Amino acid sequence: MPALLLAKNAPHDLGRLRLSDYLVSEKLDGVRAYWNGQAMISRQGLALNVPPDFARRLPARPLDGELWLGRGQFDATAAALRRSTAEAGEWARMRYMLFELPEAAGSFEQRAALLRDLTQDLAWEALQAVPQTRGSDATGLQGQLARVLQDGGEGLMLHLAAAPYLSGRNEVLLKLKPQDDDEAVVLAHLPGTGRLQGLMGALRVRNSQGQEFSLGTGFSDAERRRPPALGSVVTYRYRGLSAKGLPRFASFVRVQPL
Repeated sequence: MPALLLAKNAPHDLGRLRLSDYLVSEKLDGVRAYWNGQAMISRQGLALNVPPDFARRLPARPLDGELWLGRGQFDATAAALRRSTAEAGEWARMRYMLFELPEAAGSFEQRAALLRDLTQDLAWEALQAVPQTRGSDATGLQGQLARVLQDGGEGLMLHLAAAPYLSGRNEVLLKLKPQDDDEAVVLAHLPGTGRLQGLMGALRVRNSQGQEFSLGTGFSDAERRRPPALGSVVTYRYRGLSAKGLPRFASFVRVQPL
């Protein structure tokens, strides 16, 4: 499993941050993909089914980014990567959007500049560096977020410009979305009652902070009939934390597919 940098949720009070210290980019809804110089690997450490012609054009150095078909196309991107045989039409539209240069020296700002140079030198439309802009103030950032959401995006990423290359969940990388989200491992299926008799009523999950709780909303009946497998990773949204520090109004979003 590749050692990747994972984001924390941005604080609700953006005034706590010196936003000019961050580089800001759009949060893409693609599939995280690590290129080790020879093969494409998912965040969970699985080999991704990338067409040989696509892989041959990638440089022989580690890269980190997302395979992306466009805003609102997460399910289509995941489906393309699950196919045993690549579909030419999908891969003609696929983009590998780069936002990190693993193991490179220097600050994130320096690595972002290297990524821009790399993609410009290769001049291949499928390989792009995610645009980064310097943060301003809370009002400006909220305006930028509103424009991204209006255009169908899902949020913003804030990466501390001076940060060295790091891995693991770290506050040098923050995600800003209309609602906080996190990921959790499925521990158990809890039976439904009433209308949900005979279906999954809730998932018992453990999140990235090691907290266990039940996740019971956000599921379709089809998902309740075939709930996420034990051990799988799910994304959920929530609205702040309870007095005990647990996510409030947690709602299922999707299974991490790869």
